[in-house]
Amino acid sequence: MLNKKILPLFLIVFVFGAFTSSATKSPKAPQELEMPENVKAIVKNSCFGCHNTDSKNDKGKEALDFKALNSLSKTKMIKSLREISEVLEENEMPPKKFLDKYPDKKVSDADKKVLMDWAQTEAKSLMK
Repeated sequence: MLNKKILPLFLIVFVFGAFTSSATKSPKAPQELEMPENVKAIVKNSCFGCHNTDSKNDKGKEALDFKALNSLSKTKMIKSLREISEVLEENEMPPKKFLDKYPDKKVSDADKKVLMDWAQTEAKSLMK
C-alpha cells in the first residue's frame, strides 16, 4: 500500500525536478569572436567612436555595437560580421559627412582589407 502512494509522489517530484533543471540551464553561449590587435586598432581609430554602447550616435550604436557583439546570438553575430564587410566594400563606412569633419578616421585600403578579411573569416568559423 505504501508503494502505491509513494510511486505517484516520486514521479511528480522526478518530473518537476527534470523540468526545472532544464528550464534553469543557461543557453550555450555563442563562440566569442577573436579580434587580433591590428583589427582592434583599426576599430578603435575608425569605428568604435560611433559603434559602441556608450556612443551618443544612436544610429551608429543601433546598427552595430562592438561592445555587445559577443553577446549576440550566433545568427545575429554572423549577420553583423557580414554587414561590416559589406559596408566597407561599398565605402559606406565611415560616412563621408563624418570623414569631412574627422579625416584622420578614414580607413585605408589596406586597413579595409584587414577588417573585411577578419569579418569574413569570423563569420565562416561561426557557420561551422
